[in-house]
Amino acid sequence: MEETGKKRSKRSNSSGPDADQASAGQRLLEKLAGGDRRSIGRSNEIVAEVLHNPFLFGALFEGLYHDDPLVRMRAADAVEKITARQPEWLGQYKGELLRDLAASDQQEIRWHVAQMLPRLALSHAEHAAAVHILKGCLNDNSSIVKACTLQALADLAQHDKYLRKEVIDLVKSAMRTGTAAMKSRGRKVLEELDLVDPRLTPMRSTPVKRNRFSKTRHR
Repeated sequence: MEETGKKRSKRSNSSGPDADQASAGQRLLEKLAGGDRRSIGRSNEIVAEVLHNPFLFGALFEGLYHDDPLVRMRAADAVEKITARQPEWLGQYKGELLRDLAASDQQEIRWHVAQMLPRLALSHAEHAAAVHILKGCLNDNSSIVKACTLQALADLAQHDKYLRKEVIDLVKSAMRTGTAAMKSRGRKVLEELDLVDPRLTPMRSTPVKRNRFSKTRHR
């Protein structure tokens, strides 16, 4: 599988306002470089900056195709956090998410794409394509990709009664064989679908509210 950063050609240089915007976008992506894959770096700073300056979102999305895997990873993290607040900003990138990016060889891209697919306004055919992509992600080597996929499938099943039963079966299967993180996510998903099996959830704890802008580490 080709690296995501090499799938898109560089844009030609221009002058005027477009050049100024391109320069601002380049500076934005430069802030995401450096360090190692255990850190999201300045991703949360970029989230705040782009929410304040929406014209930068396109440049940030371009970061998912950057040559540097660290920039790609952090750009994906930032795009996911931003579109949790502004899902409509993903509209013009729907085709890319369903095609190129869903097939990325970088696990951080794959798990963030899984998180974003349910935010898209999908036609019937696109909905089927998204479900197909996510089912494939359940065989991923990354437990994080799998956990994000379970949640994404549950989100898509909220308004699809036919998919709902299938997702419940997939979740229960994943909980039987998956990691502790998979089992935890599976219980949450079943709870959201109002079909919690009490044998799978011996204790009910108060959910911890997650700060989306906390500096969590990727594994």
